[in-house]
Amino acid sequence: MRVLGLDTSNYTTSAALFDGTGGDSRGKLLEVRPGELGLRQSEALFQHVKRLPEVVSSLKEPFGSLKAVGASTRPRPVEGSYMPCFLAGASQGRTLAGVLGVPFFPWSHQEGHLAAAAWSAGHMELLEGEFLAWHLSGGTTELLRAEPAGSGFRVEKLGGTSDISAGQLIDRTGVLLGLAFPAGKALDALWRPGERPFRVKLRDLTFSLSGMENQVKSRMEQGQPPEALAGFVLDTVADTVLRATREAMERWPGLPVLCSGGVASNRRLRQVLEEGCGALFAEPAYSTDNAMGVAILTWRALERGERGEP
Repeated sequence: MRVLGLDTSNYTTSAALFDGTGGDSRGKLLEVRPGELGLRQSEALFQHVKRLPEVVSSLKEPFGSLKAVGASTRPRPVEGSYMPCFLAGASQGRTLAGVLGVPFFPWSHQEGHLAAAAWSAGHMELLEGEFLAWHLSGGTTELLRAEPAGSGFRVEKLGGTSDISAGQLIDRTGVLLGLAFPAGKALDALWRPGERPFRVKLRDLTFSLSGMENQVKSRMEQGQPPEALAGFVLDTVADTVLRATREAMERWPGLPVLCSGGVASNRRLRQVLEEGCGALFAEPAYSTDNAMGVAILTWRALERGERGEP
């Protein structure tokens, strides 16, 4: 039983096939002009509409055998969550499902991240119970408590950033250093151990990272080398996330911790949280935006007899 998942996030067009044990995932980053920090939603939507047919066709599978199609239709599984770029995957997914005469299943981008993380970490059993989770990406830094809701999740935001996300801090630092956007992989490659991380204040599992951006600019003006700045930023993010995680684990004892999102592919963050609190991580290929989680959720829904949209 094979299903198709689509995800058109703010910076990646992706499609994936899943058959219950494994699958094939393809994706393509949206184009951002050098020196810029992102795209307007109208431009992101335009690029997705152009690229999605190419990405889907690259899967090279007999689509006539598909039993269902799923797509991310909104950022988070909460009321009022909306972002125009998801219209590309949602509309084309519904059209394809209609042509094939199979059900369509709508999911949130965040649910897809959690499912892809659990599957690639080898812990699909997490999806059957309550767990703590981080969604760490270019636009989101949220600490969540998740529990099953059908084949998807019900999430409660426990904490995270009150202003810019960890991904925004990393990308802005990278662009200041002349790196291409998004800058996560390049900054990760620059990381070297250095001075102690900056102690970001933690208030009820919530923290602010905007002051860190000012720290980076100040240190650049002082002539600190790129390697030192990369270490300073990544070590500070890792330390802050670890402290918030430990506090959450004290409040909700016994719950496993799952880390998802593009920032979760950072080597330093992974090392600190695995050693510091036993957190589980997606494989790097399934940490960044991808459609595999959407395909996994679609397969689970179909297996459980859920009907989806006709």
